[in-house]
Amino acid sequence: MSDFLIYLRLGYDHITDPGGYDHILFVIALCAVYRIQQWRQVLILVTAFTLGHSITLALATLRLIRYSTDLIELLIPVTILITAVSNFFFRDRSDRSAVPAVTQPWRYGLALAFGLIHGMGFSNYLRSLLGREADILSPLLAFNIGLELGQLLIVSFVLAVSYVLLSLARVAQLRWVLIVSGIVAGMAISLLLDNEYLATL
Repeated sequence: MSDFLIYLRLGYDHITDPGGYDHILFVIALCAVYRIQQWRQVLILVTAFTLGHSITLALATLRLIRYSTDLIELLIPVTILITAVSNFFFRDRSDRSAVPAVTQPWRYGLALAFGLIHGMGFSNYLRSLLGREADILSPLLAFNIGLELGQLLIVSFVLAVSYVLLSLARVAQLRWVLIVSGIVAGMAISLLLDNEYLATL
């Protein structure tokens, strides 16, 4: 197997690894308010997140920016919690008495900004793999593509489950959004409480 495929697989495994589920939680929270019919909006949202984490993943891996690893590990669950809590303000558009759903441009900006933070988190793992390897551009590209493939798998799974529940089982969308976001928020709080850096502040 070529080095490119090895790093692609490593990127894919990294984001889909249940043991490191923080990035999975963020992606779930990010697309929880969408139906499968809104896949174009989800694609734009995921692209914004991809753009953000691709920038900082590249810069951090190439050592063009420096940051506190402990602080990033603290900020990642914060991004998950904020995204999940923002979903609590969602209102089903089919309910005429409801407040309109959260504005789309704001969600795209949130995904882009939080993608910058997650990119630095991804870089910690990639740099540990690269070691002193001279050529890192090809592994960086392959790893990033692997991340995106894994991310798209997670998004597809969430949208498929929402389709079954919302369109076939006729579950109210607001109930789905609140349950999923509540679970994600609870898990994000648990990650925060277990964070060693937070305990030292």
